[in-house]
This record gives sequence, structure tokens and C-alpha cells, in this order.
Amino acid sequence: MNRLRRFVVIAATVCSLTAPAVFAASAVKTPNFEKVKLDNGATLLLMERHDVPLISFSVVIRGGALSDPTDRLGTASLLASLLEKGAGNRDANTFAETVASVGGSIETGASTESISVGGSFLARDQKLMVELLADVLQRPRLEQAQFETLRDRSIEFIRAAKDSDRSALTPIYGAASLFGAHPYGRSVGGSEASLAAIKHADIKQYYEDNVGADRVIIAVAGDFKTAQLKSLLSRAFANWRKAGKPLPVVGKQAEVTARRVLLIDAPDAVQSYFWCGDVGVARSDPRRASLDIVNTLFGGRFTSMLNTELRIRSGLSYGANSSFDRMTQGGSWELGSFTRTEKTIEAIDLALATLDKLHSGSIDAAQLESAKSYVLGQYPLALETASQWAYQLATLEFYGLDRSYIDDYGNKLAAVSLEDAKRAIDEVIPTSQQLVLVVIGKAEAIRDGLRKYGPLTEVKLSDPEFQAKP
Repeated sequence: MNRLRRFVVIAATVCSLTAPAVFAASAVKTPNFEKVKLDNGATLLLMERHDVPLISFSVVIRGGALSDPTDRLGTASLLASLLEKGAGNRDANTFAETVASVGGSIETGASTESISVGGSFLARDQKLMVELLADVLQRPRLEQAQFETLRDRSIEFIRAAKDSDRSALTPIYGAASLFGAHPYGRSVGGSEASLAAIKHADIKQYYEDNVGADRVIIAVAGDFKTAQLKSLLSRAFANWRKAGKPLPVVGKQAEVTARRVLLIDAPDAVQSYFWCGDVGVARSDPRRASLDIVNTLFGGRFTSMLNTELRIRSGLSYGANSSFDRMTQGGSWELGSFTRTEKTIEAIDLALATLDKLHSGSIDAAQLESAKSYVLGQYPLALETASQWAYQLATLEFYGLDRSYIDDYGNKLAAVSLEDAKRAIDEVIPTSQQLVLVVIGKAEAIRDGLRKYGPLTEVKLSDPEFQAKP
């Protein structure tokens, strides 16, 4: 559910469509699981899997950055980090030592729409697992010293990224520019300015307002007896209060109708990092299979159209990709790459020309079959372990999807036709004239060249906010 996405490239990239690949994907079925709804609104999802003596859990709390105060973005992210820094009777060190002493793991995070807690424990330690999870969610210590350390560290991480990891920043600037005041444009991790404005009391207030039983989904998969674990979890969470406030209502953002440009000036840059995006589709969109095929062909694998043009043929970049970020009420489609400063305009031109080529009907039957093979081959790999199944169950529940989202996906992929793919391109993938273009680079060298793409807004990389001032 976070915005910084990367594609994993493996040898299956260039494999051809084979019967075993189709069968493997089509044969993926969601194992049986039990859903329990507690009186306070908490949802439990329990899937027994006795292949290894492990139990994994994936907890999702609705809200995330959507519930951040508009002038204190990053509050949910800081709270998520604090959840594992001491809970119940255990301070941060004791809590970490308790988890490590039994070989367990608990990790927390935040995204645009949720706060998450995930982890794994040996099956024999399930009582301790439930105790620790209940403490994390219901009795976090939220100590001021830990808060101040995490807040200061988060600010330093942003400053470090501005120096050495600028490719990680283009999606953040991109979302802010694409969505504007819409909640999907919020930086989940906040900005230097917004983080500095967050006080310890803000964290406590966010917790009271936005963390509670009616917001939580607890998915567990692994080596347990359902009746026993259901009893443990029900007792642990049955008396938890509800969140103090309702979830914010979010509408769908309008798509981009004309190209515009945001230039972030980095005077010392020897490379330019660029991002192009438009408003995309929701997680529940029925064109999922066709869109996954299309995106794989365009920018979702090493041999994609985009990477072939920008890296393999022209040598303008070491990598280029495209992706969807699908959320509850839409999301985004985006492409990204980087190049030497003097090649900035050439690389952007080539990326946009490749997008135009996609819209011109360049996909043929052989490419379609190759993409099917790739996606069908990758699909089962995310549905193997207890940890993966816990995550998938939580995801289905969060987005209001049923098991057919998993069970029917392979067959839907195999059934995608050229007409389906072309229709998906026309309906969802933006043209080169319907994009927000974001570039981090040396403004003095590239400003004039960028003006041809549309109205240009310029900010400084050193500015403490990601959102351009109106």
C-alpha cells in the first residue's frame, strides 16, 4: 500500500507462454479461512496452515496518512514507528528483547490509507504473540523520548534522500503535484516542515482519534488450531474501545486533462530524475488483468517497451519503469527514470514517444502472450507462505474484495485478448498530453527545455515542503 515501488527482475522475464505457467496460476486457490466479527467491530481472519511451525499475522488499521492533520503530515507514520517502541509493561528495549528471545518479529508501517503491523512467531509462542500484539495495538507506551528520536531521525532521512537518493523523492513530489489538496497527495512520511511541527501530544491525539477496534483487521495464517487462536484473540481484543472519530470521506480525484510541469531545482545535480503520472484506477477495478498485462509490456519488466528504449537501445538511463498505485478511491499510474543532465530533454522525449507508441496499437499477439507468461509465472510466488497469505487476507478485507480476486485471477489473465489490452490502454493509460511531469535536476541547465511540455512551476530541493506553494 506505500508509494515507493520497485520491480523485481528475475529470469522468468523472457520465458514464453507454457501450459505449466497457465496451470500454476489458474490452480492458485485461497485456502479455507474463518472470519470473525467482534461486537466492537474488530475483524479477525484465521487461516490454518500446518506446513511449517510458524504463525504470521498482518494487521491493518484503516486511516493512515488520510487522517493526518493537514499541517502535520507524517503523524500516522511516526505513530506507526512508535507502536513497536514499547508497549504494555515493556519499554522499548525490553519489548525488542522479548520478541528477539523467541525468534519472533514485529514490524510496523504506514501508508496513505492505513497503519500496518506484521510479524511472525513460532507456533509454540502463539500466546506470547497475542499478548504482544494486544499490547502494541491497545497499550502502546508512546514515550516522548522515543517520539523525539524518531521525529528527528525522520527529518534527517528526508535530508539524506535529497542528497543521495533523489529517485525516491520523485514519487512523493509527483503525488503532491498530481493530487494537490486531495488526501492521496499527502506525503506519508511527512516533510521536513510538517514533521518539525508535530508534537508529542499530536501523536497521542491521533492514536485516540484513529486507532480502535472498529478500524482494525487482524489476519493470521499458520500452524494453529482455529478454535484456540480465535478464543485467544477474542479475549484479547473484545473489550477494546472504538476509534474516537469516524474515517475521513475521500472522493476520486479528476484525471489530468492537460500536461503541466513541476521542476525541483537541485543546483549540484549531474543527473535528472523524472516522473510522469496521472490519476489511475481503484484496487477493485474490474480491468485489473488487462491493465497488469499492459503495464508489464510498457514498463513492468526488464524487457518492457520503456526500459528497452531508455536503457537497452539508447543508453540514456540505467532503468525505467511504470506502475499502478491502486487505492480505495482510485490512485495513480506513473512512470519514472533518470538520466544525465545534458540528456534530460532527450530522455523525456523518448519516454513520451514510447507512451504514444503504446497508444498507437504497437502491441501484437506475440507480445501479449509473452506478458501473460511473465505475469502468470510471477503470480503464484506471492501466495506461498503463511506471511503472504496473512497479508492477502488483510488486503482482501481492507478493499472489500472476495476470494475470487485471487482465485479467478489466473484465468482472467489467460483470457485477456488484444482487444481487451487495447481497450484498457485507451480507457486508463494516459496519453503523453495528459500527464503531470516532475523533474528533479539542475534548473539552470534544463529549465528552458522543460517549458515545451507545459506550464512550469519551479521549487527548490532545499524547500522544507514537497507541495509547491500556490
